[in-house]
Amino acid sequence: MSGEIITVEQMRAIDAASAAAGVPTRTLMENAGRAVAEAIVARFSPRPTAVLCGPGNNGGDGWVAARHLKAMGWPVWVETLAPREHLRGDAADAAAAWEGDVHPIGADAPMVELFVDALFGAGLSKPLDGEAARLAAFSAQNAARVVAVDVPSGLVGDTGQPIGDACFQAALTVTFVRKKPAHVLMPGRAYCGEVVVADIGAPEAVVAAQGITLWENAPSLWALPWPVEDAHKHERGHVIVASGGRARTGAARLSARAALRAGAGLVTVLSPDDAIAENAAQLTAIMLREANDEAAFAEAARTAQALLIGPAFGTSDAHYKSLLAAIEVEPRCPLVLDADAITMLAPLTHGFTERDVMTPHVGEFRRAFPGIWSAVDDRIDAARAAAAYARCVVLLKGPDTVIAAPDGRAIVNTTGSPFLATAGSGDVLAGIIAGLIGQGMDSFEAAAAAAWLHGKCGEAIGPGLIAEDLSEILPRILNGLAPNRLQRTPEG
Repeated sequence: MSGEIITVEQMRAIDAASAAAGVPTRTLMENAGRAVAEAIVARFSPRPTAVLCGPGNNGGDGWVAARHLKAMGWPVWVETLAPREHLRGDAADAAAAWEGDVHPIGADAPMVELFVDALFGAGLSKPLDGEAARLAAFSAQNAARVVAVDVPSGLVGDTGQPIGDACFQAALTVTFVRKKPAHVLMPGRAYCGEVVVADIGAPEAVVAAQGITLWENAPSLWALPWPVEDAHKHERGHVIVASGGRARTGAARLSARAALRAGAGLVTVLSPDDAIAENAAQLTAIMLREANDEAAFAEAARTAQALLIGPAFGTSDAHYKSLLAAIEVEPRCPLVLDADAITMLAPLTHGFTERDVMTPHVGEFRRAFPGIWSAVDDRIDAARAAAAYARCVVLLKGPDTVIAAPDGRAIVNTTGSPFLATAGSGDVLAGIIAGLIGQGMDSFEAAAAAAWLHGKCGEAIGPGLIAEDLSEILPRILNGLAPNRLQRTPEG
């Protein structure tokens, strides 16, 4: 399936199961090395190239890549950490088939214009040292001259974190079968450069047998709730957004406008009486309702299709009671809990449902789920553990936002821009989520879609971005995904 991500252990299982199904691991290695060579030739002109080969199967892929580059007329040689006579298994066979020059890494060799890092793969278990560490330091300033095989050496495949102080950085990474977490989690994603996923002949049935539950975010994973031809605003859902008090209203308006832009048919800001005039002065298409007690929040949760509480909401005892009224009323709509709502609930003791979404950044996450962050290895495991504990969808914000469902499914979002690190950006994201849920979209899918759309808005704006821009450019991003019957024509 498009966008699937596998762990290092799953990749090992795929190799073994492929061999059992009649595809020898030596064939997989041959296909992998050829794929590396083809990716290089497609992106670079011939130039003096050193293939850096380690002692294991990653090095074996490198020996094969060198042979194919040589056959295509490239000036290429191998620099190896281990003499050929010390290699075993498939790597030894691959090295034996190489008929070109071989140099020990660190020995005098020709001037190099392109390095192929085939030292260590995603399963590295100890820090780089010696010549490998020296070359990794060199690559940090020369990433444009580096191609990595599987993952840049020094990077842990399952976490995206360097295992020590030294880690290769590359302009191009060629991996196999599916991406690994290191290709989508920061900082690994930045170290990898462009990532190419090569088909090396592993049977799809073998891959499917792994029961993959992790994906890279993409529109193929969700379907937006497009209106039918005769749609009515009430059929497109009513979203309610809770506002803070006087001088704390802007965040709720950002969220409300995002919900409306995301397609909700009706959006209402729920405002305390001391902020009614302030909100009314700046709302037009968005409705306004006074709310000063717990009953108003319970009623909102009963009648809306989605209720967003948190952006600049407030954290007093009265705010907490209003939040609890919305959570505890039955029946109620899905809740999107952000910012102050998460702060008030920390440490989390309330149970939620798979229809609810929490959107913490790392600091809020640590307060809401004390102990989880320090007990896991990466953001994916953290979000999954939190979602299972809270029994709701958890969207852990960051440059590698992770969306996790209580059942263990998880999606890593890779759209976005560093310019999204600006006040109010998260309020817009929460509003898009609420707007999509309000139209009947599954909450896990709505959170994933919102993260992707939010990131694409950030990419489209770039430098100078402020939070108010995001909702205004959202229609352009949505139009690019709309069915043909709904797309706006240049004339229209």
